[in-house]
Amino acid sequence: MKWTKLIIAVAIFVLGLVPIAGASENSPQPKQTEVNMSGIQEIFPRGGANTAYAQYFVGNSYLNMLTTQGVAIGNVTFEPGCRNNWHIHHADNGGGQILLCTAGRGWYQEWGKAARELHAGDVVVIPAGVKHWHGAAKDSWFVHLAVEVPGEKTRNEWLEPVSEADYNKLP
Repeated sequence: MKWTKLIIAVAIFVLGLVPIAGASENSPQPKQTEVNMSGIQEIFPRGGANTAYAQYFVGNSYLNMLTTQGVAIGNVTFEPGCRNNWHIHHADNGGGQILLCTAGRGWYQEWGKAARELHAGDVVVIPAGVKHWHGAAKDSWFVHLAVEVPGEKTRNEWLEPVSEADYNKLP
């Protein structure tokens, strides 16, 4: 439960749902969302091509690391039809990942379970050790914040791509 409060605090801060204590009219104002060429409103700027992890994705994705200090948070943008491979976030203690969906329509699926459709405002808590994938719907861009939950000896294990047959069954 201690992580629940941290997660909520991070989400509130990152998404700008409440003003920061001590903020004044002279404080920088939150950025307005912008509609980009893909037709979706993005809260954070889209990063460059996600070349560091491209080998683990089907399609094109973009990554903008918002922070790497303390809790790593990346703004991940998926083009329509783009998704990552099945993967597992391992940790000896703690760890896992939280997805804060901010724009578009996408999917999340755990191994052996039905896929879950995702929209802006959805939150997915992925415990360490759970095999899963996430990405965009075939006809929509999708954006989420990927929050890496701190833990001991955290590491990712990248696995096989989601099969075309299984992905194509999704609406």
